[in-house]
Amino acid sequence: MKKLWKDQYTKQVSAQILDAEIQPDQGVWQSILNMFRVNRAALLGLILIVLIVLTALFAPLIARYDPNQMDLTAMRKAPSLQHWFGTDDLGRDVFARVVYGRRTSLLIGFVPSVISLLLGTLLGLTAGYSGRHVDALIMRVADVVLAFPSLLLAMVVMYTLGASILNMFIALSIINWAGTARVVRAQTLSLKEKEFVEAARSMGVSRFRIVFRHILPNCVPNLIVLFTLDIPGAIMWESSMSFLGVGDPNAASWGLMVSQGKSYAYMCPWLILAPGLAILVTVMAFNFLGDGLRDAIDPYMKT
Repeated sequence: MKKLWKDQYTKQVSAQILDAEIQPDQGVWQSILNMFRVNRAALLGLILIVLIVLTALFAPLIARYDPNQMDLTAMRKAPSLQHWFGTDDLGRDVFARVVYGRRTSLLIGFVPSVISLLLGTLLGLTAGYSGRHVDALIMRVADVVLAFPSLLLAMVVMYTLGASILNMFIALSIINWAGTARVVRAQTLSLKEKEFVEAARSMGVSRFRIVFRHILPNCVPNLIVLFTLDIPGAIMWESSMSFLGVGDPNAASWGLMVSQGKSYAYMCPWLILAPGLAILVTVMAFNFLGDGLRDAIDPYMKT
């Protein structure tokens, strides 16, 4: 009788601990909201990101010209009321190409970041919770990926598979997943020793449920930070590869515009200044937001 009462008491206490800690700390989300009230740079980054996304979505309403419409009578015209950012060497409106190029650059920023985040999270959770041989195998593969210079590895993938948007997604996903996997693995190793995970094990909860119901939610805040910092990285990698001639030649991206305008850098500086400033503002906005989220979530970064 005494043993039965003890077992029931243990299960009751374990259930209370489990219910109290399976969700991520609610104070994290409150810290994020407070951060936007204090950190003006992060708030500015969020506002700029919203404006950038809205501009990309409503590009046909903002741009007065077709980005691919050529006018050989208006080649390399300086900025004016008719063409706000001037025209390129084929007479295309640079402002329209910058606005429409925002779609391509954001797509290339978001999609590979989502893919690498999902892949890195899955492999990081598996490595951290499984341990031993599985952990060693996944981490050694991640070490190999991280050992290569990211731009060189992405260029090799693009040269091998060919220049296209889909292959760009694959290349950028390959170079980004390893960093996410290492962060998630480290957090999983810490979380799996916590009391609420031990309580879940003692109650017979399956490994799958422990990982995705109890450990993963506690990794979400850090994953949000990684995601906001991966997007500008992907945009920069795409711009670099397009500038070097490895990107998709049919995509109206900012990097390709800089690459095409570099031959006229001295005669027509607006050809590289317009897309270059667009890349600068977008990357800075995401970095401001990512830095603010990191400061709000990481207790060692708080002042």
